[in-house]
Amino acid sequence: MAAITLKDINKTYGDGFRAVQDVNLEIADGEFVILVGPSGCGKSTLLRMIVGLEDITSGEMFIGGQRVNEKAPRDRNLSMVFQNYALYPHLTVYENIAFPLRLSKTPDKEVDERVRRAADLLELNEHLERKPANLSGGQRQRVAMGRAIVREAQAFLFDEPLSNLDAKLRGQMRTEISRLQKRLGITTVYVTHDQVEAMTLGDRVVVLRRGVVQQVATPRELYENPVNLFVAGFIGSPPMNFISATVVGGRLHTPFGEWTLPESRSADLSGREVVLIGARPEAFEDASIVSDTVRDHGVVFDATIDVTEWLGNEQYAYVPYEAPEDIRAQLAELERELDSEALRTQLVVALDASSRIPEGTPASLWLDLRRVHVFDPETGENLTVKAMAQRGEATPEPARGNGGPPAEPGDSPAEPAAP
Repeated sequence: MAAITLKDINKTYGDGFRAVQDVNLEIADGEFVILVGPSGCGKSTLLRMIVGLEDITSGEMFIGGQRVNEKAPRDRNLSMVFQNYALYPHLTVYENIAFPLRLSKTPDKEVDERVRRAADLLELNEHLERKPANLSGGQRQRVAMGRAIVREAQAFLFDEPLSNLDAKLRGQMRTEISRLQKRLGITTVYVTHDQVEAMTLGDRVVVLRRGVVQQVATPRELYENPVNLFVAGFIGSPPMNFISATVVGGRLHTPFGEWTLPESRSADLSGREVVLIGARPEAFEDASIVSDTVRDHGVVFDATIDVTEWLGNEQYAYVPYEAPEDIRAQLAELERELDSEALRTQLVVALDASSRIPEGTPASLWLDLRRVHVFDPETGENLTVKAMAQRGEATPEPARGNGGPPAEPGDSPAEPAAP
């Protein structure tokens, strides 16, 4: 096992396109780190630079304390698991797992011991004499993982390993990968575009946008305290709601009424005319079933629900509303970039399953103001998190050199954040 250190890593292609910009990242020995972001954000390029399949344009990379910039992939002692499994169809499961040991001319007795140990760990013992074509997708992925395990490498690298599996199998394999990583205690870097995988698997998550690290934090920190609009919109399903508000005398005038934020969620609004209020779906509730003990911590407003989705243990309601044209355009652009669920000017609210609000009728909803965020619509910065940091409250871990607002096309990389 080994720690992985990335210092000012850049990747620029021949046509001038900057795929990765000034990435600084410390991955501790035994840590499980997720690289996540929409298609084209640079996460796979970064992984390929770690393993040595892509050259580093500038910066330094260390694995186990040794600089590896000029080392070939075979000399870095890393194991990589690919999206398409990369198994040899003419070889048995046993020989597929044993393949890297055969290449290194490992004695047959040791090969057998290591293959069977990996097969036992992955519950593949009864499949050792079968060919890949006769296995399910999940079994093939376990074979690919077995081949990585027998190498006894310093770290595991996963490049979207579950993308080819159906939804049910992806859930099962997520659990297996998590359990395996904890059992082996090996340093692991995992690339995915699926924020559900990112939230359920990693010790820490690195969110990338156009080659720039937006935030590095635990899954809980990402969800509860996103540093900007991009992270807030990408993490969470359904995503965070964004409500436009005008600032008048420190109060927020929204399409649903006038709101005053509690001290714990206050932000510096001086000089600002318009802000975006961010609220997760679960911050809302049917006002008729909110207890008196918490009602005063939020605000009740009237809205018309046009669609409801009842899922048994929970239900979602959709509330369209009008917003300024520039805000609608900004949210539409963010939606296209995220390639995700709609961030249009509507509320997606999570209601208790017992709520009986009918569709198409006015309803009273409650919003817990202790759980909202205030964003600058121009820079995307989370003003609430910024204020929390200034007050010395717990805030997300900054991404070294990349912790500022999201980069726009043509922008230079963000200035380094204070450590």
